[in-house]
Amino acid sequence: MQGSLPPEAQEKLEELQNLQETAQNVSEQKQSSETALNEAQTALETLEDVDADSKMYREVGELLIETDYETAQEDLEEKVESLEVRVEQLTKQESRVQEKFESLQEELQQMLQGGAGPMGPGGA
Repeated sequence: MQGSLPPEAQEKLEELQNLQETAQNVSEQKQSSETALNEAQTALETLEDVDADSKMYREVGELLIETDYETAQEDLEEKVESLEVRVEQLTKQESRVQEKFESLQEELQQMLQGGAGPMGPGGA
């Protein structure tokens, strides 16, 4: 079956497969970023219920480092903002990849349907 597709169609098929992998990667990155965003938002909401004079620690690798309320709040707000931008970018990228995938899929289908007519049995 390997030689049955015209080279141009084979090329489009490979491009489709690459786009499918890209879409999967973008989707995984988006899901991971959304999870991190939800965690940061939850931490920020929890921080609102904490007394500003309480001792706080932030995780840095394997260590817990003491920090103050204001620093913790600023760090979380920055993280939330950064992750919101990241999720928005990934959402746009996901849409672009999906649109390109659908367009390419349609091109391939037209190419295969168009090529099947005269090349088929009893044709030309």
